[in-house]
Amino acid sequence: MHISKEAIPVRLDVPGAVARQQTDFGDVTGFGKMGAEYFSFGSGTDITELLHGLEGDSCQCPHWGYVVKGAITALFADHSEETSKEGDLFYWPPGHSVRAEEDTDIVMFSPQHEHSLVIDHIKHKLAM
Repeated sequence: MHISKEAIPVRLDVPGAVARQQTDFGDVTGFGKMGAEYFSFGSGTDITELLHGLEGDSCQCPHWGYVVKGAITALFADHSEETSKEGDLFYWPPGHSVRAEEDTDIVMFSPQHEHSLVIDHIKHKLAM
């Protein structure tokens, strides 16, 4: 799920401030502490192969984030794809991989423990 800034409903619009809120943007039930992450991907980076060996050969951690620059495509277990571009908010449920369409920076918020396991798995694959 992704949404552009302009599509987020305005809840407050007063001189000097505009507040937009998208409700029901993913579920955090059952997760503990959240981690904040800043990722930079080079154009064409696809992490799919690095996720092999994880359940479903994909990332099983949900992520909420914002595309600072560029464009990134989430590749889901059901073979669907969704591209988020600069200025978009996104939610990626468990069961995904990602591919950067161009040089891309994203900010993500993820369950800390679960995403640390995925990052450790990727680090191990890169060391092989």
